Amino acid sequence: MTRVLNDPDDFPAQAVAGLASAFPNHLKPVFGGVARATATPQGKVALVVGGGSGHYPAFAGWVGQGFADGAVCGNIFSSPSGAQAYSVCKAADRGAGVLIGFGNYAGDVLQFGQAAERLKAEGIEARCLLVTDDIASAGPDELPKRRGIAGDLPTFKVTGAACEAGMSIDEVEQIFNRVNHRTRSFGVAFQGCTLPGADEPLFKVTEGRMGVGMGIHGEPGIHDADLGTADDLAGLLVDGLLADRPEDAGTRVVPIVNGLGDTKYEELFVIWNDIRRLLAEAGLEIVDPQVGEFVTSLDMAGLSLTLVWLDDVIEPLWLAPCDTPAYRRGAVGAVELDTTELSQQAEAVTVEDPGGPASQDVASTVVEALDLIHDVLLERQDELGRLDSIAGDGDHGIGMSRGSTAGVEAARAVAAKGAGALTTLAAAGAAWSEQAGGTSGALWGAALTAFGSVLGDQEGCRPGLVVEAAAASLDAVKRLGGAQRGDKTMIDAMEPFVETLRGSAADLPTAWGAAVLAAEAGARSTADIVARLGRSRPLGEKSLGTPDPGAISFVDVVRAVGSVIG
Repeated sequence: MTRVLNDPDDFPAQAVAGLASAFPNHLKPVFGGVARATATPQGKVALVVGGGSGHYPAFAGWVGQGFADGAVCGNIFSSPSGAQAYSVCKAADRGAGVLIGFGNYAGDVLQFGQAAERLKAEGIEARCLLVTDDIASAGPDELPKRRGIAGDLPTFKVTGAACEAGMSIDEVEQIFNRVNHRTRSFGVAFQGCTLPGADEPLFKVTEGRMGVGMGIHGEPGIHDADLGTADDLAGLLVDGLLADRPEDAGTRVVPIVNGLGDTKYEELFVIWNDIRRLLAEAGLEIVDPQVGEFVTSLDMAGLSLTLVWLDDVIEPLWLAPCDTPAYRRGAVGAVELDTTELSQQAEAVTVEDPGGPASQDVASTVVEALDLIHDVLLERQDELGRLDSIAGDGDHGIGMSRGSTAGVEAARAVAAKGAGALTTLAAAGAAWSEQAGGTSGALWGAALTAFGSVLGDQEGCRPGLVVEAAAASLDAVKRLGGAQRGDKTMIDAMEPFVETLRGSAADLPTAWGAAVLAAEAGARSTADIVARLGRSRPLGEKSLGTPDPGAISFVDVVRAVGSVIG
């Protein structure tokens, strides 16, 4: 449990600010995270890493010479927004391109992908690097579907060293692919973690049992098993990883025993000795073992084992010098500080031209609807979080509450300056996406923006236009998220809502009410579906019996909007 805090909602931002001020020779604060404080030459490929907070020393603790050039820091267990990622990447860019590294999670893929597209539109070469080391999250025949866990450390360290060595962006990307393919991790949890301000952990494990194959965003194990002795646990982890070794792996490995936040170092040392013996008995040569906390999950009790299968390319890059707040090796030589001031603010949507009178009236209704949405989601925050914690990371309620709060505030601000419906919804969408982060933040940001793009800044709001706008929102969410009906996502509620709305010949309030009922039925049906996308996917059968929280919150939103349609 996090006891030292002010406002739980501000905990991640305050922690990052404190980290930057504690290490001024390594880090500079920038909107969205931190950048390297030392001067970096032009022509160097930049490596920016990131994801949700709660994993220290990942990711901001790895920024510095020989490692990362910047880190994007989202809310607890929630991906940063595209605007945050763009800001940090711009600060890190030195003209040779930007590589954005993160674990393979849906929200990160969406948000960092948006940032990469924005950078490329400005002529900056940007590519995303997805870490896929967790053997519990998908089988050997589905390597691209695996999550990134403690393998973040070696893959980013080796990639950062390649950047520091002056390699081209193509060469560095090849190095990342090489080390990512040769990195495997497997973890267990003894007890769930507790979000700042919460009273209960996201999940509980029976005494003497463990969750096998946990996730680092507070997800429970894929299945539970008896804990046994340290030697028993070492055997489980080693056997699992050796059975999944890459082709042509060789015999030289870097083993990394990673504590998840609550498990004591002494316990890690005990199991390390058993792991060392088992690796030696398997005929492996141990190189530079690492034991400690590298990728945590707040105060989760548990640990993971990572094996990096070395070759002549990876080994010297792994052993190359680096100097960061949390990870240091060798000597990087003399450095000088970069005194360039970096922006601490996001680029906000502004009112370039006032909307037409009819559209300003619509904008006023939009603000009213967003206000009601915010009230509903704030009231439903705990229940949505509870649903999400069963087969996910438990942050959906918090994310929707934060997103709707930011959305209505931004909408109210631009509407007061004469904005039309398009600009008002664009402002709400950008703010929602930025503050909520994660998959839902990106999707709701896109949905609001697409809805507004149909309404425009001049016209009033006739019923046919509302139906067209709802369909545009659905198309944007499906295009961005890649989900289809039956994948156990918000699409299972959103698609029947739009279909019913589009097929109704009734007046708009009546049609909207019928569409809400269709959405409710779609959301309820997700309880009988095994998740096929998102963080719930690796947990398989655990998601059965529980409706998708994204589908449920969609119903909450459209029901609230229905009260202002008339």
